[in-house]
Amino acid sequence: MKNLVLLGASGSIGRQTIDVVLQHPDLFAVRALSVGRNIGQLRKILKDVPVDQVCVQNPEDARLLKTEYPSVEFLSGDEGLDILAQRNDYDVLVNALVGFAGFSPTLKAIESGHDVALANKETLVVGGQLIYDALKKHGRSLYPIDSEHSAIFQCLQGNRKKDVRRLIITASGGAFRRLSRDQLTDVTAADALAHPNWSMGDKITIDSATMMNKGFEVTEAHWLFDMDYDRIDVLMHDESVVHSMVEFIDHSVMAQMGAPDMRLPIQYALSWPERFELQQDEPLDLAAIGTLHFRAPDYERFPLLKLAYEAGKKGGNLDAVMNAANEAANLAFREGKIPFLMIEDIIISAVRDAAFSEVKCVEDLLEADRFGREYAEEMIRRKC
Repeated sequence: MKNLVLLGASGSIGRQTIDVVLQHPDLFAVRALSVGRNIGQLRKILKDVPVDQVCVQNPEDARLLKTEYPSVEFLSGDEGLDILAQRNDYDVLVNALVGFAGFSPTLKAIESGHDVALANKETLVVGGQLIYDALKKHGRSLYPIDSEHSAIFQCLQGNRKKDVRRLIITASGGAFRRLSRDQLTDVTAADALAHPNWSMGDKITIDSATMMNKGFEVTEAHWLFDMDYDRIDVLMHDESVVHSMVEFIDHSVMAQMGAPDMRLPIQYALSWPERFELQQDEPLDLAAIGTLHFRAPDYERFPLLKLAYEAGKKGGNLDAVMNAANEAANLAFREGKIPFLMIEDIIISAVRDAAFSEVKCVEDLLEADRFGREYAEEMIRRKC
């Protein structure tokens, strides 16, 4: 039995994690979880997943829920997330939070002696060096949940790092992959949220449309697999069947394929080094798909992917600035405050105008995050 703490239980990854747990009740158990503001979803979860500790975003929700569930301890806010991460009675933290909020509980879990199954890509984007150092210091492991990084992780099993030539991350291109830049002028949030392959949360679906998400995944791969940016490539792949690939020094290429179902990488992160049966209504059928398409990315069409490489190579505070500006701009677009292409303008300007500095501690990250958000919010106010 592997005991879990699940952060972000009401989101897409969180709900699919619960499905994996319920498929294997003799192998996994959730001991504590967080849900943000989705109290209705929490009530549904608690019918199937008995826990003794829950974190919500709003303190008032925590107070009211305590009267409804007297046997459960309710916490709130970022402090509550850190408390869950530092429990001493579980094996793996599943971090399915969205945004910078996921960084601190990841670090706290590692420092308190726990492994982490990570779906919160911002953790490594903003503070990869700090997480990398903490993993080494405390002898803990980070298991990737993102489908692309899970694919690379699976392809690397049984192989030596010195034999790897490059990592190849595949990208669907999101809802607007067939549109020119001129055609993006009047697209709406509803248009962007119609992802052709995956069912994901709103924020990450918009990030997919801008390719910021793919830029983040390049940075993730850099830290997860200790690989130089020059040895990490992105390849456009419409069908989302090949989740990523590894090319070795003899030019042999290994790919991991599967249906676009996030339960597979979630389960592998929890079960490694073993594989368990996974119930799927529509497993991969290559004969039905027939043809797979690949093409090189257009960095002029997707400037945020280019920016992510540049920021990652420079290092320091720039990744954290980029992430913060993206979170603010992404939200403003979803709220109808700015047009789609202004997301790029805000993020690129924030990174270009940020004063470079090294990141040596969490306080440095907080300062970079503050600058990125305030810079973006000022641009949004001027537009409005």
